[in-house]
Amino acid sequence: MPELNDLITKLQARQELDGLDIARAAEALAAEAVPAEEKMAFLVALAAKGESAREIAAFAREFRQRAIDPEVSEFSAEAIDIVGTGGDHSGGFNISSMVVLVLASLGVKVMKHGNRGITSACGSADLLAGLGYQIDADPATLRQGLRELGYCFFFAPAYHPTFKHIVPVRKALAAQGQRTVFNILGPTINPGQPAHVVLGVFAEAWVPRMAEVLDLLGTKAGLVAHGVIGEGQGIDEITTATLNQVKGVGRLRHVAGPWLASDFGLTPTGFDHLKGGTVAENLAIAEAVLNGRGPSGLVDTILLNAAIGLWSVGRVDAVAAGLPLAREALLDGSVRNKISDTRAFFAR
Repeated sequence: MPELNDLITKLQARQELDGLDIARAAEALAAEAVPAEEKMAFLVALAAKGESAREIAAFAREFRQRAIDPEVSEFSAEAIDIVGTGGDHSGGFNISSMVVLVLASLGVKVMKHGNRGITSACGSADLLAGLGYQIDADPATLRQGLRELGYCFFFAPAYHPTFKHIVPVRKALAAQGQRTVFNILGPTINPGQPAHVVLGVFAEAWVPRMAEVLDLLGTKAGLVAHGVIGEGQGIDEITTATLNQVKGVGRLRHVAGPWLASDFGLTPTGFDHLKGGTVAENLAIAEAVLNGRGPSGLVDTILLNAAIGLWSVGRVDAVAAGLPLAREALLDGSVRNKISDTRAFFAR
């Protein structure tokens, strides 16, 4: 039976784990036979030491190998994921889910990886399901959806069976207010392994570290960001209401923040424009956005993130150049048509 005790001792001595250590740890964390108390002690010790970029990247490689392969590698080199770590407790609307639909409407292949709401009332899976996406569809259906719709959603629990014996431990630690490496690992283990990533993180300090993680994982291009709301408050998104700390990845490695809405000709707004709620409330907000009646700050935030996505995959040579393309797709009916096409696809 794999054990974690010697690794815990190493962590308590503030020693970094190497690749072999991480492989052993991943095996033990996924094993039913390893006591929950031992797993909890390991995760707490790792968090107390502070997870390095190399350790996080090594964990990501291990759990990528253990994930179910959706067999979409033919699209991976051009695809992008728009994703956040969650855990910011900001109560924001599901911005990234709307961005997925905008990008797909513009012909960008999007592989979204996410879950139902854990630290929020409405997660990405909840909103997309409410808009007609069948989140529990089998891999073959998702592959066809990627071809026809231009996007797919990988429901994390369905693609990471090894997490079955980790989830109870995570929940127990979360109840104690204890963060673990799994709070930040999710966005790095998209089973489709898209080459481009726009990643929002729950705390400003994690921006450079997660950018390094994505670089270590060979990300072709992308951006890591955190929106600063106020002292000790932030959101795992780039928004028009926040000062946005950003760090580029891969081809965009030279990029660094801070960014403001005004840098792109957009009007700064209050964070109240970005507030979300329950699934029903967020669906109503999405409908208002599609009807041209959404809060201006939210609309502009969706457009800004879509433009960043277009820039990341190389469709435009500057973020500002992507804004009019995104605005047209959002407001001319293209996104609404994408939602209708999605419902029709899964109704077949």
